[in-house]
Amino acid sequence: MTGTVMPTAGRTRTAARDSVTVAGWTLASRLTGLARVAVVGAVLGPTYFANTFVTASFVPTFTYASIAGTALAMVVVPATVGTLTARGVARAGAVLGGVGGFLLSVAGAIAVLAMIASPALAWLLTFGIADAAARTAARGQATVLILLVAPQIVLYAVVALAAAAQQARGRFALAAAAPAVENIGLMTTVTVAGLVYGTGREVAEVPFGLVFALGLGGTLAVATHAGLQVFGAARVGLLTRPRFRWWSDPDVAEVARRLRRAIVVPACPQVAFFILLTLAGTVPGGVVVLQAAYLVYNVPTALGARAVSTAVLPRMSAAVQRSDHPGFASAWRQALTHVAIVSLPVLLLLLFFARPLAQFLANGELRSASFVDQLAGCVMVIAVAQVVAGIHEMGRHALFARVDLNGPRLASLAYLGFAALVGLASLTLPGGTPRLMMLAAALLVGDLAGAGAVITRLRAAIHPERFADRRPVTAAAVAAAGMLPVLAAGWWLLAATTSGRLTRFAEMSACGVVALGTYAAMFRATTRPSTRRAS
Repeated sequence: MTGTVMPTAGRTRTAARDSVTVAGWTLASRLTGLARVAVVGAVLGPTYFANTFVTASFVPTFTYASIAGTALAMVVVPATVGTLTARGVARAGAVLGGVGGFLLSVAGAIAVLAMIASPALAWLLTFGIADAAARTAARGQATVLILLVAPQIVLYAVVALAAAAQQARGRFALAAAAPAVENIGLMTTVTVAGLVYGTGREVAEVPFGLVFALGLGGTLAVATHAGLQVFGAARVGLLTRPRFRWWSDPDVAEVARRLRRAIVVPACPQVAFFILLTLAGTVPGGVVVLQAAYLVYNVPTALGARAVSTAVLPRMSAAVQRSDHPGFASAWRQALTHVAIVSLPVLLLLLFFARPLAQFLANGELRSASFVDQLAGCVMVIAVAQVVAGIHEMGRHALFARVDLNGPRLASLAYLGFAALVGLASLTLPGGTPRLMMLAAALLVGDLAGAGAVITRLRAAIHPERFADRRPVTAAAVAAAGMLPVLAAGWWLLAATTSGRLTRFAEMSACGVVALGTYAAMFRATTRPSTRRAS
């Protein structure tokens, strides 16, 4: 099975269009994810029960992401693209079926182990509660929640495999949009539970019915998400029944071997964040604050690096298959440019509007000065972290496209080591804003270590081709500087007025739109002369 090589301009336009598609739908998913945390906080409040629910709900995501996570797409998409190109759709479907059998076997076994280990996990999630009676109650609640959400580990495996099948066929919209349905489902569950059982309850006051409703509703929301992704895989012709004798197929065995070798890549960031969440549990409501900040951190990363890498990864993999070194280097430069274009204006927006954003998210039981201070401080740190995270994310995808597993593994180990050290050091600071800002800084330090490792390896791999296109990156920096007067005026306006929350949000949004418009106009004006000369 062969095909014509798309011209460079055509590849660039297609990659840009796919990146916009992924970014647009990912934005919807990330915004609903942020709304999900805001709803949980508004209903459950800055309480130890909120900490318990959020961390217990994170166990399936953490567990699945640790055994496969982003590495699944990084390994499976290049393998599927190669099989599609060389041997056709039927063989690619057979390989995916074998990978599905392997992955579901592992996920099912780990889900059972999570259920068995639920008391130990509950102890770990609640160790930061000082009061003995409250700690005992919280551990019982966490145990029940873990038992109810453990099946999500298998469901997330289905989600990831079906999404990878769609991406390998160049279909990105449904895979990026479906998580929003899960978020909406959980928000509905939490809202209804709050109406029935009341809001702001601490662990000693929480009835069993509330715990059961939250755990079961969360699992049903993930099941709905999985169903949508399976539909998407069927639509592109790559839905096949899992084959549990996967080891008998050499192609599947090779993919499984790569996944086992790559497990360090998704596991280390997840373990690091789990450690940070556990440490945030030493502050009442601290888990909600850190989770909200983490979702803010993930929005620009998802819209920039993850959207671009999702769209470009199949093309990078195809360039490697063709031994097209200049094509691979060109795809990398294009991706790096997109990451810079997205992350630089977001850096300034988050720095200037950290407090108004925190005030807007402080709904219901979270409406307190301490919560706003804590979240605003974390968002300011996250503003810087998301720039580095974008480079780290894009670099890992590029190395995976080259079937280089050692580089991402070293980068992830560096991330875990540095993030954990900074996180543990936060315990030396007073509880509240200083400790939580230090935990947010741990994400930044981890990404700096990981980005340094992948960039060093990529430079060597891309040589002698150019590593970056300096002109558009410089233009993005100049255009971002042009936003400063608009942002300063917006910051002064918000600081000088005392309007209602919705009015302030509208003012902040309007200022952001004007600032981004200024950025886009200046970037276009700065890059236009080079376009004319090129034509």
